[in-house]
Amino acid sequence: MSRIAYVNGQYVRHADAAVHVEDRGYQFADGVYEVCEVWQNKIVDMPRHLDRLGRSLGELRIDWPMSRAAVEFVLRQVVTRNRVRNGLVYIQVTRGVSKRDHFFPPEDVAPSIVVTARSSSPEAAKAQADQGIAVVSYPENRWPRVDIKTVALLPNVLAKQNAKEHGGKEAWYIDGDGNVTEGGSTNAWIVTKDGVLVTRPAESGILRGITRAAVLELIDREGLSFEERPFSLEEAFEAKEAFVTAATSVVMPVTRVDGRIIGNGHPGSVATRLRELFHTATDLQTV
Repeated sequence: MSRIAYVNGQYVRHADAAVHVEDRGYQFADGVYEVCEVWQNKIVDMPRHLDRLGRSLGELRIDWPMSRAAVEFVLRQVVTRNRVRNGLVYIQVTRGVSKRDHFFPPEDVAPSIVVTARSSSPEAAKAQADQGIAVVSYPENRWPRVDIKTVALLPNVLAKQNAKEHGGKEAWYIDGDGNVTEGGSTNAWIVTKDGVLVTRPAESGILRGITRAAVLELIDREGLSFEERPFSLEEAFEAKEAFVTAATSVVMPVTRVDGRIIGNGHPGSVATRLRELFHTATDLQTV
């Protein structure tokens, strides 16, 4: 079956999907995006993701490309047309197509919207979680407004490629004080030797992750000890556990950081339990 994409009002074959060469997303990375997990034929936390999409659009002064209800309909349609039971659905909105000029285009230029979806293997994800992943640290190299989920991801690409070239699956950004900010495409967590979960506050320096928010609710529900504060790379080396969170990986244990074994070198019980319980703390919208 051919994959289907939604591009500016039309459902088209994925192989034929395209935007104009002067789309501002292509020319200036002038756009935002969201990624929702699809789990057992349900879109996970779609309301929260669209709330964040709306915030990102507002911060960049980009209009919604259509009503929010219409966006929800398109997301469901793309998931259904691609027969995705488990996987991801991706939405990208840019300022639209206009002659290349740094100034905003005229007000009559409509935003562009693209939605795609693809399947993934729950079995493969579980196998990776059962093994854990390696993380490689990288100096913070991004603009300060990382709270906006923009398509300007070149710094993240460089950090993650560096991680890959050094045997890692994910990068952890390190700020000027030696503290971990977040991953290249995830939020970063540790569990101290005393069993306290720690993650950086989302007021500045990180994206306010939707998966992160669900995990925070789980932590509260399960009565786990928690501190929202910066943690250093050295503290991570000494941690009992480490893990990352994102819609693309849910809760993923980290067993190595910069080649150093975390804990006993195996996925920890806290991360494993949070992964098992994760979808009980999310809003599940049936496709």
